[in-house]
Amino acid sequence: MRKVLFAAIAALFCVAGSTAVLAEDPLKVGFVYIGPVGDHGWTYQHNEGRLAVEQAFGDKVQTTFVEFVPEGQDAERVIRQLAVDGHNLIFTTSFGYMNPTIKVAKNFPDVRFEHCSGYKRADNVSTYLARFYEGRYVIGRIAGAVTKSNTVGYIASFPIPEVVRGINAFTLGLRSVNPDAKVKVVWVSTWFDPGKEGDAAKALIDQGADILVQHTDSPAPLQVAEERGVHAFGQASDMAAFGPNAHLSAIVNNWGPYYVARTQAVMDGTWESGDVWDGIADDMIVMAEFNPNSLPADVIADAEATVEGIRSGAIHPFAGPIMDQEGNEVVAAGENLSDGDLLGMGYYVMGVDGSIPN
Repeated sequence: MRKVLFAAIAALFCVAGSTAVLAEDPLKVGFVYIGPVGDHGWTYQHNEGRLAVEQAFGDKVQTTFVEFVPEGQDAERVIRQLAVDGHNLIFTTSFGYMNPTIKVAKNFPDVRFEHCSGYKRADNVSTYLARFYEGRYVIGRIAGAVTKSNTVGYIASFPIPEVVRGINAFTLGLRSVNPDAKVKVVWVSTWFDPGKEGDAAKALIDQGADILVQHTDSPAPLQVAEERGVHAFGQASDMAAFGPNAHLSAIVNNWGPYYVARTQAVMDGTWESGDVWDGIADDMIVMAEFNPNSLPADVIADAEATVEGIRSGAIHPFAGPIMDQEGNEVVAAGENLSDGDLLGMGYYVMGVDGSIPN
């Protein structure tokens, strides 16, 4: 009898001990990246957000990332494996991960998924994006004030609404201070390929561009700009180190606060599916330093005033009147383009050369 009692007590302590260990297990948070963490652009900034989660929660979390994951079936395999491995929260950080995320989420209803830049949601799938176009309007005004050739080169990745919206916002900012300026676009069909991006930068400079803008992720265009003596803007992070003379500013994607908040929500049991599209007013978009060595004081002052105008709501980058390439009015005077129209944008505004690829 005494042996049975001792065995029962030992078993009880074993179960209690196991429960304590489980209670202290860290929350596993996974990240899926389209490029390398060292791209110094899009993926770099998402990884900065991951590091912010680690800093905020310490040993209460265990983070994992997988880089260089192509969009499509490879993405589905990686996302599924993270779920199988016990990750409680998974951030998938490229537009082409949308369908794979939704597909995997159906099989793992207890896992929380966050997809960046998509529009499909589920009970356990949220979407989020930053209003990059606000920053592109700001740098457009800078470019309009300092260009001498009135030609700006724009290196674009894929013709999705997010990229087209950025081109248009930049062009509207550009022409708001310099109606004679125009934008030449080169599509490189990649998010990260330093060789292609560098070649596109050289081609645009050869066509007369004295300022470069990019919606690709490597610092190659900025490095080319530095070598060729023209100006450029960084993408997603502050790229000044790669071209201290060329770099005028950059639109910095500030994911850290969002990632920390969503991780906390999972820990608290308050996580809910939703959609977030924040910008300058919420500090999801911040501007890198306006280069005082390359920009006149009045241009910096105008850029700072534009940022504050967007923050307060006094300035909307897509305020009418706005004309498309063919001269058709797409936004009337006194009106702002709706979020729905912004999210589905598939046309160029007046001032952009060329056409959007199919």
